[in-house]
Amino acid sequence: MGRTLPTITQLFHQQAEALSRFRRGLRRSDQLVLDDLLAAAQHHLAAAAYASDMLPFELFLLAMLLEEHKELLRLQEVLSSHEKEHQRTERLVD
Repeated sequence: MGRTLPTITQLFHQQAEALSRFRRGLRRSDQLVLDDLLAAAQHHLAAAAYASDMLPFELFLLAMLLEEHKELLRLQEVLSSHEKEHQRTERLVD
């Protein structure tokens, strides 16, 4: 007997295909951003397979949000590091 339910990868590709008309309606710069978000979601397909009680699109949005939040935390760390360096050099100048 064969598989009766689509895999999470198949569902992801179906959702991406369903967004194709929406994507075409976007400006080129926004299309690239959407492509990046979809690529970020694709990195988490293995984990998404374990959340079978959620809707696939919800999982993909959560994966996108996860990647965006990781980037935010990384940028906050960089900013904090630059602020500390700036404070250190200010003390040396005074």
